[in-house]
Amino acid sequence: MKTQALLASITLALAGSAFAAGDKHDHAHEHKPMHGGVVVEVKDIDYELVAKPTMIQLHLRDHGKPADVSKASAKLTLLTGTEKQEVELKPAGDKLEASGAFKVGPGTKVVALVTIAGKSAGSVRFTVK
Repeated sequence: MKTQALLASITLALAGSAFAAGDKHDHAHEHKPMHGGVVVEVKDIDYELVAKPTMIQLHLRDHGKPADVSKASAKLTLLTGTEKQEVELKPAGDKLEASGAFKVGPGTKVVALVTIAGKSAGSVRFTVK
């Protein structure tokens, strides 16, 4: 019985340590929106989606610094209720951007397939607030 209690104590202690370690970042930058959008981190890149009815922008930051998007592109799928819309984003200065008429609002789900400098596309998921 003592062995089981000891094993249970050790397991709980290790589980608590693992949980606490999951909250820490191993880098110094924060993942706050810098352009009023929604931020998601994937593989050390922060993706910030700014979605408005007439314009959609995607800002990329690598370890807190703007990433080079001159050879990047993104294909977005917007899901609002039962409606689906696809949007192509192209480089526009330091961001990827598209203009037009977009059905976006709180709760809109966005799946972005982002290609940077010819590398294979990475998937990023957002929920508009």
